[in-house]
Amino acid sequence: MPLQGDLNWRYIPAIATTGALQMAIDTWLWHHSDRPCLRFYTWEPAAISLGYHQRQFPASWRSLGWQGQPLSLVRRPTGGRAVLHQGDLTYSIVVWGLGRSRHHLYRQLCQFLLKGWEALGYSLAFGHAALSAYGEQPVNCFATATAADITLLSGEKIIGSAQGWRGDRVLQHGSILLQPNRDLWQQVFGCAPHSLALPPPERVQDALLSAFAEQWHVTLTPEPLTHAEWQDVKRIATLVAGQTL
Repeated sequence: MPLQGDLNWRYIPAIATTGALQMAIDTWLWHHSDRPCLRFYTWEPAAISLGYHQRQFPASWRSLGWQGQPLSLVRRPTGGRAVLHQGDLTYSIVVWGLGRSRHHLYRQLCQFLLKGWEALGYSLAFGHAALSAYGEQPVNCFATATAADITLLSGEKIIGSAQGWRGDRVLQHGSILLQPNRDLWQQVFGCAPHSLALPPPERVQDALLSAFAEQWHVTLTPEPLTHAEWQDVKRIATLVAGQTL
């Protein structure tokens, strides 16, 4: 089933950079992109992202480090709970004109994730907790699987997604938990992550790119950020980094 509207999407090649810059890129695309766009990225150095409305988190997070660098805290422009970005791959979609049902759009946009993982030999399913239950749950996004999240059939949550809306413009991004470090997870969340042997990020990204184009019958045109776009992004990143957490 094709998406409505523009079938020529902008694909922004993978970027590995700080959490503040990644959130600034997503924010700029959400506010200003003139075409629907898809991108994948990783966080360097590792970071913890907080949901837009999340105010409670352990004070110890402010002093954590990883591989000789501080573990930075950054606020996402989307909802949900805290995500540790280490050993994960993040996807990001900006689109508009697809209606106003949050639940329906989650289901619609996540189909490529199910399809891509199926091509890799894994059967996935949506979580079962109600979206409205988020307010009652722990700080860790991966501690529960709502209808916006994706799990293996055995129950392990491997993809947590969140949305932001501006009119009918939607930013949906999500963390795909691939190779989490057990010791760091224990420091941050006081529990162990999954210990599954999942494919490396590059292989997952390739499968998801193919699945997205096939699922939605769109052309993904590679187009890095321009110099002017980077200048705008860096200004937003300064604001993101300066937010009170």
